[in-house]
Amino acid sequence: MRFASLGSGSRGNSTLVSYAETMLMIDNGFSTKETVKRLARLGVEPEQITAILVTHEHADHATGVARFSSRYQTPVWASFGTAAMLKDVADIQCFNSHQTFEVEGIQVEPVPVPHDAKEPTQFVFTAAGCKFGIMTDAGSITTHMVGSLSDCNALLLECNYDHTMLMDGVYPESLKRRVSSDWGHLSNDQSIELLKQLDTKKFQYLALGHVSDKNNSHARVLDCVSQAIDCDRAWLQVVDQSLGLAWQTINLTEDSKENIHA
Repeated sequence: MRFASLGSGSRGNSTLVSYAETMLMIDNGFSTKETVKRLARLGVEPEQITAILVTHEHADHATGVARFSSRYQTPVWASFGTAAMLKDVADIQCFNSHQTFEVEGIQVEPVPVPHDAKEPTQFVFTAAGCKFGIMTDAGSITTHMVGSLSDCNALLLECNYDHTMLMDGVYPESLKRRVSSDWGHLSNDQSIELLKQLDTKKFQYLALGHVSDKNNSHARVLDCVSQAIDCDRAWLQVVDQSLGLAWQTINLTEDSKENIHA
C-alpha cells in the first residue's frame, strides 16, 4: 500500500491511497484543472481514481469533488451527514461512520472526529496487512481516535497551529476561538499529545499536514514533534500546500521499521 498528497492546508486538501489497481482520493479541495496537474506530478491519470472519499463538506476538502466526479465518472463516498451537505454530486454512496467498509480491496474504517461540520470522519485504511491513518480537522482528541490509530504503520496527522502564534496573530477573535475550540483544529501540542499515546516506533512514516501558513511553520512543526517523540527530524515529513507529498510505500517487513529513531 502507498500514499501521497496533492496538497494540504487551508487552500485545498487531497490525499491518495493506493493498493494494487485501486486508488482512492480522500477529499478534493482543488479545481479540476489543478487536480489533474497535481495528479500528473504523481504520475497518475484522473481516470485511475477508483473513488473519492470525503471527510467533511468544508470547501478546502470538498470544493472540487462534484466537478471531478462528474467529468471522470468517479463514485463518491461520504457519511450520511456529509452527503447531505454535498451539492451536485450525482454518484454518491453513503457509509455508516461507525462501520468499516471495503472499496475494491482496501478496507476503510471511518473515524468520527470532533469538528464543526455535519458528520465529519477521518479514515484508517488497511490492505495486505498494512495500515495507514489520516487524522486532520479535529478540534480535540478522543479515546476512539487514539484506538483507531493504535496499530497504524503510517500516519498523516494534522499540526494546524502553534497556540502562541494563533493568539498573537492577525486572525479576528471569532476565528481564533473557532480554530482553537474543541471543534476546530489540532494544535502542535495536541498532535504531540496524541502521538505520545501511540507507539510511534511502529511507524514507517509520519507525515504532518494541514499546517497553517499564518499560525505555524514547517520548521516549528518539525522541531517540536521530533523533540517530543525523540525521533530524527529528517525522518518526519511535512505535507506542503503547493507541492504536496510524493508517493510513500508502506511495506510489511521488519526492515521497514528501522531508522525511525536515530
